[in-house]
Amino acid sequence: MVASKRSTNDEEKATDLLFKALADPIRRAILRRAHEGRLSVSALAREHPISVTAMQKHVAVLERAELVSKHPVGRESIVRTEADALVRAHAALDRLEAEWRDRIERMDQILETDKGDN
Repeated sequence: MVASKRSTNDEEKATDLLFKALADPIRRAILRRAHEGRLSVSALAREHPISVTAMQKHVAVLERAELVSKHPVGRESIVRTEADALVRAHAALDRLEAEWRDRIERMDQILETDKGDN
């Protein structure tokens, strides 16, 4: 029981990290660009009105969410999309959708029961 609660809590933390990472438009753009091809952090920074340091921070948020990884190549850090990143994002959205559909169904049932009582 404790292990189940811990794994659920870990899953919720991972989902929170995922959506926090995806909440920022620059991070979503990084994810799209990294998916299109291998780009360095400095090349990504040149595509946005931010410093290389700011770009490194954005990439770090994506790394914590396991959406991208960085790999040193010479003096550059190459950003790559993790293959299962979007699969995990989709699964998280599917779980949320199922949860909300269940809630709406229960509300509909309550409303139907209330109609019958009147």
